[in-house]
Amino acid sequence: MGKTIEQVALSRGHQVSLKIDLDNTDEFNAVKLEPIDVAIEFTSPHTAYSNVLKCLELNTPVVCGSTGWLENLASVEKKCKDSEGSFLYASNFSVGVNIFFELNKKLAQLMKDQGQYDISMREIHHTQKKDAPSGTAITIAEQIIANHGSKKNWVNHVTSTPTELPIISERIDPYPGLHEVTYRSSVDEITILHNAHSRDGFALGAVLAAEFIAGKKGIFTMKDVLGFGN
Repeated sequence: MGKTIEQVALSRGHQVSLKIDLDNTDEFNAVKLEPIDVAIEFTSPHTAYSNVLKCLELNTPVVCGSTGWLENLASVEKKCKDSEGSFLYASNFSVGVNIFFELNKKLAQLMKDQGQYDISMREIHHTQKKDAPSGTAITIAEQIIANHGSKKNWVNHVTSTPTELPIISERIDPYPGLHEVTYRSSVDEITILHNAHSRDGFALGAVLAAEFIAGKKGIFTMKDVLGFGN
């Protein structure tokens, strides 16, 4: 993702002045970050939290796309508010996926009183994906739980418990990402699906987010970037 984000940023006329990886963590400091307009954080569940906090401590606006660390999201948001910083998190930066999120919420609302339909989810990613289910799948599941009413929690396996929403995770190379929601009854089914053809869409969304928060203060989401409102 880092390489793809760099390519997209350069193609849009930006300059990538600093890249931090395992070999140069000593450069992740106030002097190196001082001229940086926005940091884009795509690492791993184990490092994202500390990386985002450090950016906020050093007054660098930060866009984060790492998943698997959201138990610490409230702490990051508090730090952002206390430091009057700028922070944007998304479980998925793809414009198409964020449109899918809006469709998913609306479909869950429409199906709320249609008790003959049961709901299931499937997601597929490449074998290097470190978390399962994906952060995007969790976002989709939580939207369904909030807007439908029949499901109380999600599980990452097949289930016969009516109040559980099953998410089936598959890891197949070289899948960039597929997410599918199905409402199935005895007579028919309704499916919405987003299938990424490459990582380019995720990278473009991350760069659009960085462009959006540059010079701003506060906590933002991709809904702000795309103008979807509340």
